Amino acid sequence: MSTTIEKTTKMHNPAHPGEVLRELYLMPLEVTITQAAEALKITRKHLSAIVNGRAPVTPEMAVRLAVVFATEPEFWVHLQSQYDLWRVRKASLPKVRALATRKAA
Repeated sequence: MSTTIEKTTKMHNPAHPGEVLRELYLMPLEVTITQAAEALKITRKHLSAIVNGRAPVTPEMAVRLAVVFATEPEFWVHLQSQYDLWRVRKASLPKVRALATRKAA
């Protein structure tokens, strides 16, 4: 019995968490990358990589962002998870076969 990953919901192209950080927090608050990096206690280079979609938001970074921008860490982790899942679903993966089937609810 062979099957592929089921797509139960159609995902659109979700924004990278760095884009959300830039558009919803840094720009409206008129905070520079340098200022935010200092508040987050990370390098400007690392924050720039996140903001430009070249680095992920890790759970540790999610906690830092939550403290600095008065959000919840789950918000950042969820954004990263949705972005990662979308990228994997768009990638060409080897076909896998199911070892178990879902039970009817």
